[in-house]
Amino acid sequence: MTAQQSTGPETNTQPIVPAKMAHLVYRCADRAAMVDWYRKVFEARLVFEDDVLSFISFDEEHHRLAFFNMPQLPKKTDDMVGVHHVAYSYNSIAQVLGTYERLKGLDILPSWTINHGPTTSLYYRDPEGNDIELQVDNFTDPADAAAVFKSEIFKQNPIGVEFDADALVAKWRAGASDAQLCALGTCATGKALGPQYR
Repeated sequence: MTAQQSTGPETNTQPIVPAKMAHLVYRCADRAAMVDWYRKVFEARLVFEDDVLSFISFDEEHHRLAFFNMPQLPKKTDDMVGVHHVAYSYNSIAQVLGTYERLKGLDILPSWTINHGPTTSLYYRDPEGNDIELQVDNFTDPADAAAVFKSEIFKQNPIGVEFDADALVAKWRAGASDAQLCALGTCATGKALGPQYR
């Protein structure tokens, strides 16, 4: 194994930022249920497990998620401080909708489906009450997505428009383009947004 060699202190004036997000670790009251759920959602492989820890990965990284076995912990409630959700990006709306169909076949359903403007997103709640977001960028150019945040539409509604996932899948299967599928308001449900997201 070769360690990365330092070439001395950085001399540029640019910010030094992380190269990527590496992994996320959960403390679990029911580790088995959590590992099973995340392996299904991400079609992930188990890379290590003992009495204390489980590690899984869904790509080239040695592990993306880890789970501590801590059955003594109390259940999480919505009135606790902490992380609201963790988002995972897919390369296309087809991947997001295909994942929705696969998970629906496993009786794993989204808790919320919304077009945020910059992204089309499906939120899922894991067995211990943590939320994840499966999303796709609605714009191929990041500058276009960034511009949404400066728009009057976003100022009036920074959350987005809820949509019917099955209706969106039907449009996808009927041959709608990515641009049509990701347009704000496509398959809108007209439901009012819950106060927890305002």
